Amino acid sequence: MAKKGASKAEKKEPAIEREVKKLRKLIKGARIAMFTTVASDGRLRSRPMASLKGGFDGDLWFVTRATAPKTEEIRENQHVNVAYADGDGDRFVSISGLASIVRDPAKVGELWSRRLRSWFPGGKKDPDLALIRVRIDRAEVWDAKSADMIHLEGLGAVLAQRRARAEDRPAPPSMGGAEG
Repeated sequence: MAKKGASKAEKKEPAIEREVKKLRKLIKGARIAMFTTVASDGRLRSRPMASLKGGFDGDLWFVTRATAPKTEEIRENQHVNVAYADGDGDRFVSISGLASIVRDPAKVGELWSRRLRSWFPGGKKDPDLALIRVRIDRAEVWDAKSADMIHLEGLGAVLAQRRARAEDRPAPPSMGGAEG
């Protein structure tokens, strides 16, 4: 449904594309996410993870230690959940998807910021540095001010199409870890 006073371009834009833009804006404003994995005993484990400067490009990206317990949990079960909260704006996002461990120096360079040096004193070339990529399947956005709850069911397919268009060139090889 188009907003009153929306431009012609906004009216023609598919609803899912408008929702992707909203999702991008919410994620961009969040500094910390709660990242949940499934442990080997089936229990859910959540921990705060810093959002990277690259923001949301259709996948979510986080930095981690290759030796951290969450990397083994991801290798055993790729299903994860990432939750963001904008308490000031009364908006909340829950994203489910499939995570993989990526060891790609070019992507590390793209996402690197000086604040990461606190965790990785060796910088971008720290041998324990790894990335977590989350390919989004589904997202739910709650907006308390408008009392809206939006389920983005087709989000995974839309984002996969975007990745396919953006990846007309061969993807850089992964350097270990679970892909998928």
